[in-house]
Amino acid sequence: MHRTPAHPITTPEITSSAPAKLILCGEHAVVYGRPAIALPLDGIRARVSILPGRTSCGILVIARDLRRRWWVAQNSTNALSELITNTLRHLGGEAALRTASMRITIRSSIPIASGMGSGAAVATALVRGLANHLGHSLPANDVSALVYASEQRFHGTPSGIDNAVIAFEQPIWFVRQAASSPNATPGDQAAPARLAPLIEPIRISQPLTLLIADTGVRSPTRAPVGDVRVRWQANPAHYEALFDEVGVVAAQIRACLAEGTMPVLGELLSQNHSLLQRIGVSSPELDALVAAATHAGALGAKLSGAGWGGVMLALVNDEQKVTVAQALRAAGARRVFTTLVQRHVGQATANEV
Repeated sequence: MHRTPAHPITTPEITSSAPAKLILCGEHAVVYGRPAIALPLDGIRARVSILPGRTSCGILVIARDLRRRWWVAQNSTNALSELITNTLRHLGGEAALRTASMRITIRSSIPIASGMGSGAAVATALVRGLANHLGHSLPANDVSALVYASEQRFHGTPSGIDNAVIAFEQPIWFVRQAASSPNATPGDQAAPARLAPLIEPIRISQPLTLLIADTGVRSPTRAPVGDVRVRWQANPAHYEALFDEVGVVAAQIRACLAEGTMPVLGELLSQNHSLLQRIGVSSPELDALVAAATHAGALGAKLSGAGWGGVMLALVNDEQKVTVAQALRAAGARRVFTTLVQRHVGQATANEV
């Protein structure tokens, strides 16, 4: 059901933002119904500003970091154009879409195709900005659902974890629920709609410091996700067993976070990386950074995100932070961020070091 259209806010500029994300554990297995843990990174954000346009001018999108601009009406199949159209229709029906006239500017400090949720963060900031522009306040569930539909268009078979952790902006335990049909397979576009995912806040009893290192290798999410699906279809028993192991590790990591047992947590993160190597989504660059962090004294390290490039993370003590960061740069990291996951609010902030 469409909401009643609201009059556009007359404020000259509406701004909104959304954080990057980091998958702590559970990558790929989460697509197949196993649990994963994800963290928002408050200090690394995508930002959107919206200015009202002249009547009947239409919607102009300016993506500063991509050095691109386009009119939505003239590039309607673009993923962001579709998201804008769907969001306006959701908020105010066809009337809001027909009368929409605005200039949307997008900026982001999140590395693209790096496993840090760049696309989902831009989409979330965009949905929030459009809602504010039309005078609406969307709950996180609605924002997440709109972004997930866009992620499906862009990534093919996303798990749903990126849009969830970014929309809710808190560390979450995420489990993708099975489809309503027992014969449906993961990512089957013809399958019945899935049940809503299980999303729970997680308890973090002790602050933890993570280093995030960017390989500089860009790998769109759909490529490794699609490759895993092909191999899963060819040998389901083998991959289901690997996904089961990842699920067990994720449950143990959740317990470690609640209990504050950092050395054990580090070992489990490294174990998760070994499983991801066996699943086939690591890369020489990621493995080199994981090895460098471990040799420099990190408690544990693993790739984060879809793999084949992007970023890895290392759990460190404060006294190890500088040494491990130096080792990561020496091993080829293009950028290194330090991330503090707070105990009380359960939110991660990140800064480049």
